[in-house]
Amino acid sequence: MAYYSVLEVTPTSTDWLADYPPVTNARLAAHGGRYLARTTSHERLEGEANEVALRVIIEWPSREAALAFMNDPEYAPQLKARQAGSVSTHVLIAGSDDLG
Repeated sequence: MAYYSVLEVTPTSTDWLADYPPVTNARLAAHGGRYLARTTSHERLEGEANEVALRVIIEWPSREAALAFMNDPEYAPQLKARQAGSVSTHVLIAGSDDLG
């Protein structure tokens, strides 16, 4: 079953931004991840507004692949830098329809 990571990232510093994509892109691909969206172009259609700079959606072949990426020692410095230099949330969603 596919899984999807949904991230909201608002940088609080720019120190980490230059080094983050090259390493992260390579590690994400190594674990079978694929970006579906990685954009600053978004609009809220419902709910309370909040200031989010970047929204990211990643498709994973499995839950295990997503967790392996998050625990990848080569990604760890990038994760730490992003967490220190931004306000971020990351939710992992199962690609299932529990209401259908």
